[in-house]
This record gives sequence, structure tokens and C-alpha cells, in this order.
Amino acid sequence: MIERKSTHLPNKTSKTPVKTGYAAPAKPGKGEFKKARVALLVTRWNVEVVDALLNGARRCLSDWGVSDKHVEEFRAPGAFELPLAASALMKSGRYDAVVTLGAVIRGDTPHFEFVAGECSRGLREASQIYGVPLGFGVLTVNTPQQATERTGPGRDNKGYEAAAAALEMVRLMWAINV
Repeated sequence: MIERKSTHLPNKTSKTPVKTGYAAPAKPGKGEFKKARVALLVTRWNVEVVDALLNGARRCLSDWGVSDKHVEEFRAPGAFELPLAASALMKSGRYDAVVTLGAVIRGDTPHFEFVAGECSRGLREASQIYGVPLGFGVLTVNTPQQATERTGPGRDNKGYEAAAAALEMVRLMWAINV
């Protein structure tokens, strides 16, 4: 197996670095995710950004063939509260995956570091404890502009990517028969 490393190389049309070395997963087979049950867990802060992430995640679930009737949406007050809410969703046993969406934007105080760090740590722990795939779509950015740049209409929308990662993990867990 060849190890692929992610490097940052300049894009030919701009000076913005782009990630390379990513091997995209196999496209979903017909009906592969028809019965997959997915919880979308979103925050109430930075509403326009989070709504754009949610649109991206929903678009991905549709593209991958997840039935709308198997997708439920939940709201948490903020990113700090996501781990407890995700744990409850995972513990319920009703979902094959949980996709978390939010945006923590740096301000003038250390609040950003506490919220972003504890959010990511808590979500990772919940996923490991309950063995439920997690799509991590919580942006941690320096500016509102950076958040907006990550929520466009294409497949590079971070909500889309979080949902795709969750489904790819569902596929892997099913293959392992977990």
C-alpha cells in the first residue's frame, strides 16, 4: 500500500494553497445508503454560515442516496454543547452516523481556544465511546470571511465534506461488520 501524504501546493490559477494527495472514496453504489440513519446536529451561532454548512450536508446525503425520511436534524446552543448532544444521539442507537456542524470564529479573547478544543475533543471521545461514525463539520476559523469561503455551493463545502466523511465511515463500519 502506498502511503499518500497531504501536501500544500499552489493552485495554478491562484496563489492559494490547495490540499493534494487525497484519494477520494468509491462512489456510493445504487441503494448503498438508502437505509442509513443520519443525525444532523447543528449549532445556533453564526447562523448564515451554519445554514450553508447544513445545506452542503443535506446535498451530500442526497447525492449519496440517503433517504430523507432517515435524516433528522437537531439544534444545540453552541459548539461547546455539541459533545453532550452528540453523545446522547449516539447512545440512543438510532443513528448510523452523526454529522456535527458549527462555526467557531476567533475573537479578541481566549474563548475560541477553549470552545474549539473542547468541542473537537469531546466529539472524538463520543465517537470512540459509542462506536458511531462522526462527521466533523465544525469550522474553526480566524475571520467570518474564512468561514464563508468554506461554505460555498460545491462539494468543497465543509458541511458536504463532513457528511461524506461520516458516510465513508459508515461504509467502513458496515464492511467490518461492527
